Amino acid sequence: MTDTTPATSTYAWWQKGIVYQIYSRSFQDSNADGIGDLRGITTRLEYLAWLGIDAIWLSPIYTSPMVDFGYDVSDYTGIDPMFGTLDDFDAMMKRAHDLGLKVIMDFVPNHTSDQHPWFIESRSSRNNPKRDWYIWRDGRNEGPPTNWLSEFGGPAWTYDPVTFQHYYHAYLAQQPDLNWRNPDVRAAMHDAMRFWLDRGVDGFRLDTIEHLIEDNQFHDNPPNPDYESRMPPASMLIRRYTTNQPDIHEALMGLHAVTDTYPNRALIGETYLPLEQMVGYYAHGIHLPFNFNLIGATWTAANIAQLIKRYEALLPAGGWPNWVLGNHDRMRIASFIGRAQARIAAMLLLTLRGTPTLYYGDELGLQNVDIPQHRVQDPWEKNLPGLGFGRDPVRTPMPWDATPNAGFTTATPWLPLNADWQTRNVAAFQCDDSRMLALYRNLITLRKNEPALSIGAYGKITAQDDVLVYERVHDGRTLCIYLNFDAASSSIKIARPATILLSTRTDRIETDITRQLDLQPNEGVVTVCAATPSEK
Repeated sequence: MTDTTPATSTYAWWQKGIVYQIYSRSFQDSNADGIGDLRGITTRLEYLAWLGIDAIWLSPIYTSPMVDFGYDVSDYTGIDPMFGTLDDFDAMMKRAHDLGLKVIMDFVPNHTSDQHPWFIESRSSRNNPKRDWYIWRDGRNEGPPTNWLSEFGGPAWTYDPVTFQHYYHAYLAQQPDLNWRNPDVRAAMHDAMRFWLDRGVDGFRLDTIEHLIEDNQFHDNPPNPDYESRMPPASMLIRRYTTNQPDIHEALMGLHAVTDTYPNRALIGETYLPLEQMVGYYAHGIHLPFNFNLIGATWTAANIAQLIKRYEALLPAGGWPNWVLGNHDRMRIASFIGRAQARIAAMLLLTLRGTPTLYYGDELGLQNVDIPQHRVQDPWEKNLPGLGFGRDPVRTPMPWDATPNAGFTTATPWLPLNADWQTRNVAAFQCDDSRMLALYRNLITLRKNEPALSIGAYGKITAQDDVLVYERVHDGRTLCIYLNFDAASSSIKIARPATILLSTRTDRIETDITRQLDLQPNEGVVTVCAATPSEK
């Protein structure tokens, strides 16, 4: 494949860079209350600069009753005292910028808290000026207006005995959906974005944007013929009339227009949709509609090869790809595929074309943490106990060292630590080149030093037995990545001599290969191919 990618300088930071998600409650506590905060994050920014990432994405830190841990916002321009103050935020952002780190805020446009002043006004009477800021509807046959279901279980409508109507909430009853068909709502949300952009924020991750607009005819959702009991109850229905509606385009383009008036800002969208629908969000002004297709994917070389090809084929002209291995809502990758294959996943994430997003702690190989029932915090788990949908296991505190409570706090952590925190922590791993942290740092360094990895095109993409093989090409330089998805060794014939730049294993001695590459079980390597006469 001929490389036609433009020069490195023509790419935006969100294309060349690496994003690192910080779950704010769990990164670092500074005031001995067991919960992470902004001053704590500030003290750990040098670690992130050392690791080599380019941008941090903070989970919500706005004023909130914390029913859903900040995704129920009661003030879009305030910092919850749990996390600190606006001065703490400004100090954190200045330190991040001084270290060359961009700051991305988590913005929650779909819904507010029921404690937000807007909703308090809205539910006060049917003729309140803010009544239409939310979605109110008369019931039907002494029940909810439609059959729509909450993502947290049960009906998505709650009856209000004061005004004798139901309000819609795609999530908890304490998270009423805003009415994005109302221009006053859009204007207020745009103002909230400008508040943070004026403070120097570099972009937003937009929460659950496919829910932003609902069918204005209030049709019932059809039953899902593929529903199984292991799925969340909301999946009993196909979300035909509650997600991904055509009118969402205007709403999202309004957000884009706000961001576009500030230089070099980025919009990232949370879109749990099939690839064919997800790529449509580029046309809605979203720079990076999150691609979650590696999370929970069938973990074989053939399947991942097809996924890469399919994604590339679906991308619209000018659409920049991105990849995600984990986040605050999904099982940690080291639990999903095991720690041996998690090293393969790290190499995959950081050598694919497009922007990678890392989830805090994955660089240590953290796995899901067992949460005793009496310490469960997640409202999803509390609403649907015993079904395995709880998110607490992936939100546990970052282990920094072997001091009490892993250096995260001097109090009792809000969630339990990983059981092996005394040996699996940042300080211990920084002293051991064989550990996962060194692999991540080496991969990040290689990606930064090799334009073929950060901005290059793809060459061939194949699966040979259970080895995924793909080329990255830029300016006549070809890198080839070989990832062994098997727990058995494998031998691959190579077309031309190559030199191994990096392996997932630290015991590899051979670096120059000519005809055959012998891979150890669960090993991945990045090679640079000898130039052909036409490339010299």
